[in-house]
Order: sequence, then C-alpha cells, then structure tokens
Amino acid sequence: MRTHRLLFVSQFDKRTEALRYAARHGIPSGGWLRSLRHGLGFTLDQLAKRMGVSRQHIGQVESREAQGTISLNSLREVAHALDMDLYYAFVPKDGSLQALIERRAFELAREVVMRTHQSMTLEGQAVSDERLKEAIEEQAAELRREMPKQLWD
Repeated sequence: MRTHRLLFVSQFDKRTEALRYAARHGIPSGGWLRSLRHGLGFTLDQLAKRMGVSRQHIGQVESREAQGTISLNSLREVAHALDMDLYYAFVPKDGSLQALIERRAFELAREVVMRTHQSMTLEGQAVSDERLKEAIEEQAAELRREMPKQLWD
C-alpha cells in the first residue's frame, strides 16, 4: 500500500506541474470566461447564439463564474460552445503533494516529539536541543515513509 501511495504522489506531482505555474497567477479579476471572451473578441450575443441562450444568460453565467458559484456542468457547456475542453484540478498550496506531505510530517513529528520531551523534562530527563531536533527529523522521515492516516488529522 505504501508503494502505491508513493507512486500516486509522484504521478500526481508530474501531472500538476504545469498547473502550479497557472495557480500562482490566479484567476483573472472578472473570471476566466469574461477574460477569455474579451481576449478572443467574442461578444455576448455571439456566445449566446452558439449556446442557444439569451445574452442575459451569458452575463449571468459570467457573473456566477466570477463569484465562484457556477457549476462545472455550466462551465463545460460554455467550453463546448467555445470549441474548448474544461479541466479542473486540485493544486497543493505547498507547490506539490510531496511538499505537503513533508510539511505535515514535520508538524506531526514535532507534536509527538515535543509531547514526549515535555514528559521527560518533568521527570528531569530533558535532552539537548540538538537531540530534540534530530528526533523530530527522524520521526518526520518515518511519517513521510509510512504516510499513516493520522498525518491528515
């Protein structure tokens, strides 16, 4: 199972590499549809005619897209009318799934090691800061390798 997850992470990161660039630049202020329509020189009437709807409907679709309330089906219909395909994706804020896993592993490792450190300190068995740092790194490496479900708690 672990090998399957590692393979998935690697393949996902390769598939979304190009999307990470686009994600850094964000959504155009009026939405993708309005931006694309203007960039191609499509009028509301032209797009409405292609879709078999009213001009007002296209304006509403553009508004819903800009507000983030549009459905994927509506976007697919518009894409079809523009002779395009619609794709959607999840792009990790950390830049890649691997980076997300590394961050979560470090955070969880720190929590686990610090709980143990707190108990040991109360018992007069505190360890050096250097050993603490090593323990966190060791725990994080194990969490990255194993990817247990508690990584996402």
